[in-house]
Amino acid sequence: MWDVIAAAIAKTVGRPVTLASPRGVGGGSINRACRVESDAGAYFVKLNRASRLAMFEAEAQGLAELAVAARVPRAVCHGVAGEHAFLVLEWLDLMPRGDDAALGRMLAGLHRITRPHHGWDRDNTIGATPQANDWCDDWVAFWCERRLLPQLELAARNGYRLRGTARLIDHVPVLFTGYVPPPSCLHGDLWSGNVGFLADGAPVLFDPACYFGDRETDLAMTELFGGFGPAFRTAYDAAWPLDPGYPRRRALYQLYHLLNHLNLFGDGYLAAAQDAVDRVVATT
Repeated sequence: MWDVIAAAIAKTVGRPVTLASPRGVGGGSINRACRVESDAGAYFVKLNRASRLAMFEAEAQGLAELAVAARVPRAVCHGVAGEHAFLVLEWLDLMPRGDDAALGRMLAGLHRITRPHHGWDRDNTIGATPQANDWCDDWVAFWCERRLLPQLELAARNGYRLRGTARLIDHVPVLFTGYVPPPSCLHGDLWSGNVGFLADGAPVLFDPACYFGDRETDLAMTELFGGFGPAFRTAYDAAWPLDPGYPRRRALYQLYHLLNHLNLFGDGYLAAAQDAVDRVVATT
C-alpha cells in the first residue's frame, strides 16, 4: 500500500519519494490517520476503505475551494491502494490555540465568496454521512430537502423517534421572513476540532464539508460545542455583522449537526436533538 502512496506523491511532486514507517496520529473518528516522513518532508495521510474514495476526492476539492480565502492543508494526492482509499495532505504543525481574531476575519472573508445558487459542484459527506448538494435557488427548500429531511429520515430508520418533526418542517419558512441569505462559501463542519493554528498564531481550516449556503450555518456550528474565543466573534462581526434574526435561526442550524451526531454516534445526542426541534418549533 505505501509503495502505491509513495508513487502517487512522486507523480505530484515530480521526483521519486521514499517514505519512512508511518506513525498513527489521533483526532478523528471516521478515518485512520498517519504522519509519514519522507525525503521530501512530512505528510498527513488519511486512510479508509477503498469504497470511500469519493469522500476523499470531495475533501480535496473542498480544501481547494476554501483555499481561495483561507489557509488550509494542501491536498497532495488521493487514490486507491489495494483495499484502502487514501488522501495525502501536507503536514502542518498545528496548535489548538492562536489568533482568534484572525480566524474571525478569515471566516468572514471566506463567506464573502459567493455563487449564484445554493449547493455545490458535487455531493460530499458530513462526517461519514452522505450530504447532497444539488444546486437550488431557494435556500429554505435546500435546507429542508438536502439537510433536515435526510437526517430525520435516517434517524427514523435508525429507530429514533423525534416529536414535532412535521411541524418543524412547516415552521422553517417562518424563520426566514425578510431574510434571504446569499450563497456563501461554507466550511460546513466548523467545530473547534477542525481548526488549528500555526506557530505564528495564523488560523488553519481543515476537514471541510464544503458547500455554498447561509453563512449563519457556520456560525451556529461554532456555538454548538464551544471552543471559540470571544475575539473570534468580535472580529467576525466587525468584518461582516450578522442579520439581527440570526438568534432565531441558530437552533435550526445546530439541529442538523445534532441529528448527524445522533445518526453517527447514537442516542447520547437524542435529548439535545429533541430540544433543538422543540426550540425551533417554539420560535416566533
